[in-house]
Amino acid sequence: MAAGYAEILRTRYAGRLLAGTLVGRLPNATAAIAIVLFIRAEGGTYSLAGGLAAVYGVANAVGQPLLGRLVDLYGQPRIQLPSAVISALGMGAFAFTGPDSLGLGYVAVGVAGLFTPPLEGGLRALWPSVLGKEEQVHRAYAMDAIAQEVMFTVGPLLITGCVALWSEQVALLVVNVIGVLGALSVVMSKPSRAWRSAPREAHWLGALRSPGLIALLGAFLFIGMALGSITVAGVSYADEHGGDAVYGWMMAALGLGALIGGSVYGARQWAGVPEKRLTFLVALLALGYWPLTLTPGAVAMTALAGVAGVFLAPALACAFIIVDRHAPRGTVTEAFSWLVTTFTVGASLGTAAAGPVVEWGGTVWGFAVPGLAGIAALLVLLATARALALPADSAVVAGSSENDRNGAVEPGFRAGHQA
Repeated sequence: MAAGYAEILRTRYAGRLLAGTLVGRLPNATAAIAIVLFIRAEGGTYSLAGGLAAVYGVANAVGQPLLGRLVDLYGQPRIQLPSAVISALGMGAFAFTGPDSLGLGYVAVGVAGLFTPPLEGGLRALWPSVLGKEEQVHRAYAMDAIAQEVMFTVGPLLITGCVALWSEQVALLVVNVIGVLGALSVVMSKPSRAWRSAPREAHWLGALRSPGLIALLGAFLFIGMALGSITVAGVSYADEHGGDAVYGWMMAALGLGALIGGSVYGARQWAGVPEKRLTFLVALLALGYWPLTLTPGAVAMTALAGVAGVFLAPALACAFIIVDRHAPRGTVTEAFSWLVTTFTVGASLGTAAAGPVVEWGGTVWGFAVPGLAGIAALLVLLATARALALPADSAVVAGSSENDRNGAVEPGFRAGHQA
């Protein structure tokens, strides 16, 4: 298992691109907690902190596909690095403004979110040209999904560490400087500088003109809702079973489950088309959420949280392959960015929905929300199975051969190329 990932990381530039992308995405991964801690330290209310975090999230959701389209049109260095700098400057302005000037603070946070560079989509566009072999690209997608779990674990620890050593303001500044350095590491690499998107057909919908991509995004909106709602239901459970420590263990177990599942999934090659495989994985993901409604003792609940997380990373890795198969030619970065946006919006909706449900029906009903969201994601995939089948028109899809379009080959490296 580990040998396959080690082989990828030994490939020239692979380790640098993965590390640079993860470091570059730290400001985005830690934005919510950094904003909340900073506003609290400055004497602001939690409502103000939540409003600022929401503005950042909405701006980020809008900016990712727009910047992704610009990357497809003009290349990575021209868009990724300036975006990272502007985003860092926006958060820097917020760090010196604080809650004293609310209007400027909201604008600064909005700018930071809007210009967050689409490094995640950019990395997935680079894997084919860096790795070359299809099976390695698919394994890299799994490794990418696993690395996200690590980033969302390490990021908050970095913020709290900076707060302990210095202050909340310094934490905001440090993490955004680190983010710029990560983006710089990526765009200065040869693969990033050489990468060019495939020629694209001019269309105002861009990547969204693909019915298969729309179907996938619909399913992952609900998967995002499941993840967002678990965080709220988990807080409610922890309040009744031991406090913050229990919540921390549950969330850690959820991430550990995803790490294990992604590692196992990426360690082997899978036969058949990924669209059918994703339906099976999402069914297992939905099934894994329902035992949480039993709300047993803290130890058993932590174990159930680990089981609930097992199929998340495999589902994400499989989705990355499907995005590559369905993205219209020349829109690969934009298409991956739409997946990020949809997942983020879904998580926000799940968080918003779970709160009233918990207040109305208690913790058990709160954990029913991710189960219902998982079922909804599965129903979307089943209802759109025909759209998810690759269309025959190779001019529309990023496919290049009849075998690709019939599903005999999973095309993992067709949407971009090196100049």
